[in-house]
Amino acid sequence: MVTISPAKPATAVPVPAPPAVPPAVLLPAEAVPAPPAARDVFDVATAVSTSDRSDDGPCADVVHGRLLRPGAVTGQGFQTAVPGGQLSELVARTPHPPDLAAWAAQARRCTRVTVDDQDLPTESTTTLGTGPAVPGAQTLSYEQVLTLPGRPAGLPGLRLRTVAIAAGGVLVLLRDAGATDLDLDALAVAAWQHAAPRLGR
Repeated sequence: MVTISPAKPATAVPVPAPPAVPPAVLLPAEAVPAPPAARDVFDVATAVSTSDRSDDGPCADVVHGRLLRPGAVTGQGFQTAVPGGQLSELVARTPHPPDLAAWAAQARRCTRVTVDDQDLPTESTTTLGTGPAVPGAQTLSYEQVLTLPGRPAGLPGLRLRTVAIAAGGVLVLLRDAGATDLDLDALAVAAWQHAAPRLGR
């Protein structure tokens, strides 16, 4: 008599995390054209965007500015006050880098949407720009304005600008909030030129 054991369910093979990203890859404080300010440094595990009740909608990633998926990701970031607002930088490594061209196409379909953010209906207006030219890399540049419906016309919403550069499993992202006068394109290119060689790019 021969018995056949039931097949065992396949187990998922964990994807190893990429090498750690050292804090030294972040822009040095003197590279930011603003008076020195305290930096709030974080790792990628704490950089997840705010979730909301409409998180499964087709525009959720655009509204929340998510370019990275959870999983095998390592990274470092900081945020700091600058005149007129706040600046943040994130440098990450992942075996599954974001397709910035596909992300931009999605953003074009989500130029104006309303979501429930912490129980408040919030209107998100996204405008794509032209990313800086970086040889061998994908780039993305966009501006987002978040407003509450019914807000008086004289009160502007919160403005967020984002510039991202990605190549070979490395992502560098700069974002400013508020009415800063920073040249975010130039700053993002400087951040890439600073980080990429230190990560083997």
